[in-house]
Amino acid sequence: MSTTLNKFIQDEISRLTELHGISAAALEDFAQFVITNYKKKEPKLKKTSASRKNKIKSLTQTQIKEAVYNYFKVGSTNELKKLDAFQMAVSSIDKLNLSKKDGWEAVYRKVIGILPGEENEEGYGCINGINIFKYDLPWKAFGLDPQKATDEDVKSSYRELSKTYHPDNSATGDAQIFDRLTTFYKSLTYKF
Repeated sequence: MSTTLNKFIQDEISRLTELHGISAAALEDFAQFVITNYKKKEPKLKKTSASRKNKIKSLTQTQIKEAVYNYFKVGSTNELKKLDAFQMAVSSIDKLNLSKKDGWEAVYRKVIGILPGEENEEGYGCINGINIFKYDLPWKAFGLDPQKATDEDVKSSYRELSKTYHPDNSATGDAQIFDRLTTFYKSLTYKF
C-alpha cells in the first residue's frame, strides 16, 4: 500500500538528499515503511529452551540448611548452634535469625561461598559481578587473582574504584560503597 507523501515529508526528503547525498527513492521507501508500520507493536520474543536452562533457580531454605549442615558435619540446627566453629564463623553477622531463609543465606555466603544465581550480579552494590554488601570477597570485588596480584595491583584497583565511588564524585559517588571498598582495601593491605 503506497501513501502519497505530504509536502512536509517531500521537502524533508529533498533537504536530506541534498545535504547527505542519500537517494530520494530510498528515503521515500523508508517514509512509506514508517507510515505503514508506526503503530505496530514489536513482536515479543519467545523464550527458548536454552535461555530457560541458563536461568539458575535459587536454593530453597531446606537446601541451604542441608549445605550448611554438611559443611559443619551436623544433622540439625541445635547441633549447629552448639559448635564453636559455627559461633566463630557467624559472629560478624548482625541479628542472625535462623528461622528465616535470609539468615541461612547469610550463613551460606559466609562459610560456603556464592549462592547459585548470585554469580555475576548487577545492581546497587555489585562490583565485578559480586554484591559487596552480601559477600566478603575483596579479591573478586577488585577484579584480582589472589595468587598473582601484587600490592601495587591492589592499590591500583582500589584507586580506580575510589574514583568512581568516592562521595566527592557528584555523578557516581556513594559513601556506603566507598566505605565497604575501603574496608576491603585495608583487609588486603594490612601488615602485621
